[in-house]
Amino acid sequence: MARLFLRSPLAILAENADGGIVVENGRIAELVPAGGAPSSPVDETFDASGHVVLPGLVNTHHHFYQTLTRAHPQAMDKELFPWLQALYPIWARLDPHSFRLSVRLALTELLLSGCTTAADHHYLFPAGLGDAIDIEAEEARALGIRVTLTRGSMNLSQKDGGLPPDSVVQDEDEILADSERLLNQLHDPSDGAMVQIALAPCSPFSVTKSLMEKSAGLAERFDCRLHTHLGETEDENRFCEERFRCRPVNYLEEVGWLGPRTWLAHGIHFTTDECRRLGAHRVGVCHCPTSNAVLASGFCPAAELEAAGSPVGLGVDGAASNDSSNMMEAVRHALMLNRLSRRSASAMTARDAIRWGTEGSAACLGRADIGRIAVNLQADLALFTIDELRFSGAHDPIAALVHCGATRADRVMVAGVWRVVDAMPVGVDIARLRAEHGEAARHFA
Repeated sequence: MARLFLRSPLAILAENADGGIVVENGRIAELVPAGGAPSSPVDETFDASGHVVLPGLVNTHHHFYQTLTRAHPQAMDKELFPWLQALYPIWARLDPHSFRLSVRLALTELLLSGCTTAADHHYLFPAGLGDAIDIEAEEARALGIRVTLTRGSMNLSQKDGGLPPDSVVQDEDEILADSERLLNQLHDPSDGAMVQIALAPCSPFSVTKSLMEKSAGLAERFDCRLHTHLGETEDENRFCEERFRCRPVNYLEEVGWLGPRTWLAHGIHFTTDECRRLGAHRVGVCHCPTSNAVLASGFCPAAELEAAGSPVGLGVDGAASNDSSNMMEAVRHALMLNRLSRRSASAMTARDAIRWGTEGSAACLGRADIGRIAVNLQADLALFTIDELRFSGAHDPIAALVHCGATRADRVMVAGVWRVVDAMPVGVDIARLRAEHGEAARHFA
């Protein structure tokens, strides 16, 4: 493939690359210092002098299907449990057509925000939607974005003392059989993989202990990651204590999940000792600042977890509890909420928040090939311009993206291929997508 030189960026989040970077065969081939030039001829040069260049953002927790139920009157202004109870019967109407559109829209939104890798947690499989993860893989490949698709699951319904209605759960055998099928057919553990599969029983209040244990065994067998919601609310803690006679972190250990293969969504209500335990076992945590604020779930002790040894990443979470799929917005909210929770302006910097959304998120997904701009890593890049009024007067272009509220990338590259050009997704008819998705969403009113 051609050698592409991204020349003279306005700013770049990489060491010794002020002169630019060279991309070849989908990877970063060379970092060029200020005043320097590529070591060998290039085939094409892109003038990046008007762009701030970041590693592609990595979203480690999402629910794509929820784009169909944003700002829903039946769920607004509620906390997690009543919010879920309001939406589960509505989500039970999911069908392959509406689901495909929800995925396409969510992935397109993410790309436009500078996201190059996205993890989705899909756990709803109403009748007729058994191939949901296959649909997600097809849409991701069409858009050219990397994904970790988690085969979520729920097998503890209301009749069993769980939270979800009976119509949206599956039995254990069906879940495990489909998980194994997806791992055999779609999971690519290699460097540079575009599609990976993880196993993700939804939460303590929607799955049995047996399913957690058997999922851990399957993940060990296929060398894939494990993911679940944990420590999101005090209601969840109480549920664990009443049903399992222990707190969530103890439960995690009992089912064989307390290890570096696991990353958790939210991780809000952990004690200091639990943070130490999670860190000691290298359990990753996806911080979801926007969703946590919308649902009033609380403040994730992200800095404490990171200091203890846990990889910390960022996620936009569900598009019905956010209500957007914008990773740059999540980066900004991570900065603001962590300063607020720690009551210190110096406790968290813009670069810290970006690091969580790139390198930290990549670590949660178990990937060392993305998340940084370095030689031999994948050429996943997000390029932003700062020529809007909101950026005028900004003296640190990288910090300005966070402090001044950048929301849309001008160019996005995945595996060395431009997927967003001039702030538009390549190959996507935005107007048509908006119209078709909006029409589908009306069936969820």
